[in-house]
Amino acid sequence: MRTVIAGGGLVGLTTAASLRLIGHEVTVLEQAPDVRAAGAGIGLWPNALREFDRIGIGAAVRRMGREIDTWFFDAAGRPVRAPGSEASDHRFLLVPRPGLNNLLADAVGRDRVLLGSHVTGYTEKKSEAVVSFADGRELRTDLLIGADGVHSRVRAQLVPGSDAEVHAGHYAWRAMVPAGGERPEGTVLTVGRDRTRGGYARVSESQTMWMVNQFEAGPLTGGKRQRALRRARSLAEGGWHDDLLEMIAGTPEEAILENQIMFVPPLPRWASARVALIGDAAHGLSPHISAGGTLGIEDAGVLRAALAGEHDTAKALARYEAARTARFDAVREHAAAVEQASDAAEFAQRYAAFSHWMLTTAPDT
Repeated sequence: MRTVIAGGGLVGLTTAASLRLIGHEVTVLEQAPDVRAAGAGIGLWPNALREFDRIGIGAAVRRMGREIDTWFFDAAGRPVRAPGSEASDHRFLLVPRPGLNNLLADAVGRDRVLLGSHVTGYTEKKSEAVVSFADGRELRTDLLIGADGVHSRVRAQLVPGSDAEVHAGHYAWRAMVPAGGERPEGTVLTVGRDRTRGGYARVSESQTMWMVNQFEAGPLTGGKRQRALRRARSLAEGGWHDDLLEMIAGTPEEAILENQIMFVPPLPRWASARVALIGDAAHGLSPHISAGGTLGIEDAGVLRAALAGEHDTAKALARYEAARTARFDAVREHAAAVEQASDAAEFAQRYAAFSHWMLTTAPDT
């Protein structure tokens, strides 16, 4: 089967590698001039790593990343974990995004990734879909998968009126910096005053990622570094997190990523007979639950299993849609509960409930 994937990010490349396992002739369309990744590091839970094992890159991903054993802290540095939670509810692998995307591109085959390809839309016919490019070219395919993020052009056509929405007042700041004298075990995650959260973690022996986010952030003034530092001070009392403050203060302005958080509203459908959405294009979430990438990788496994088990493409896509929309109804409930946690103890309890549910109900594909 000819399959075109619009979007060469984490989920698009994972989907391409996964579908190659069942014989699909994949082409990935990436509008950027090279394979790259927005962001610093990404947390991968065991349900994502299982899909990478199937693709054949699991061992390399584990070598690339560092296992994080998460504790939660209040703004004075007091550690908290949910009573009765399991150790596995708090462990994930933190991996540098650029290295992971390069590893995936190699697994797909660089010749199958068409860079500089700006998809503008498609025409769906009974026997095929025709993908349109900004330069006037067209590409015919049996199956089109929209993995083109929260501002997906594929979703805009499949589900008109489904534009990504602003998560009002929610901003995030993060950067990758050289590792120094900070705690090697990291401080993920501190729950501070004024609905501020953040911390840092080693991504490798030589690199540390720091991150700060705030709900109801109010007006933004000053430069990115000033804005991040102002929020980080809500995470630091009595000397706790002085190293985070120093890390942010020493980060070049141009190295700081600042994002107004967007999300994709629940959709009435994810698929038609020859077109399907996947990853953030289907369910872009606020990053405060730190699982959007893992859940998108789950999508790839479920889609592969549906297509492998059903000769009729339209029926396979309907099966995929039904499974994933039901799962994301529950994900959104957990995400809302975590967002509204009032302090570190409540955050720890709600986050452990989410991670335990996510891991114990993960699809076996």
